[in-house]
Amino acid sequence: MLRPAAVASLAACGVVLLAAASPRPSDELDARVTRFLEERRGTWRDMNVPDADGRALHEIVLTHRYTRALEIGTSTGHSGIWIAWALAKTGGMLVTIDIDEGRHREAVANFKAAGLARVIDARLADAHELVPQLTGPFDFVFIDADKGWYTNYAKAILPRLRVGGCLTAHNVYVGRRWRSETGDFYDYVAGLPFLETTIINGGLSVSYKRRAS
Repeated sequence: MLRPAAVASLAACGVVLLAAASPRPSDELDARVTRFLEERRGTWRDMNVPDADGRALHEIVLTHRYTRALEIGTSTGHSGIWIAWALAKTGGMLVTIDIDEGRHREAVANFKAAGLARVIDARLADAHELVPQLTGPFDFVFIDADKGWYTNYAKAILPRLRVGGCLTAHNVYVGRRWRSETGDFYDYVAGLPFLETTIINGGLSVSYKRRAS
């Protein structure tokens, strides 16, 4: 460590001393979340999304700078971690709902381990009852719960989705596979004139709200 006199002498000679940069909080969080996801890679079961869909959700939130997110169907937290990681960068918050106590408890532990608990409001509740009660507004919604209720969830939450916001849903197929479970949902959102709907990654429905309903 240089003495003050030595520092003054170097400065007088025109030598600029640069202080070592401290890691930014965002860099530390990125490292922590990345490490957590790498350690858990290939172990996510119990109806969690694959990595590719998690990354897609993360990019949607980050690209559009969404801040008020809702997830219907937490499972054990894989998708929630990807969404909340983006929200931590946009200054946002995630409300996530699951009815199963065991999955909820495991998800909460995973959120803490990933360093994201501060931006997640994890609720143990029946989404059939809770979702219609939520006041919003939201700018990002992800549905990954009971497939036969997707359309009901969409009808309940779309009035609370901001213009410019995005409604996403998992395991949505327009072909023959699982058509009976999610086909009605796709037909519903694709038929709404104020939504622009596409399918990415082979089964992730993405609907942007272009104007008021």
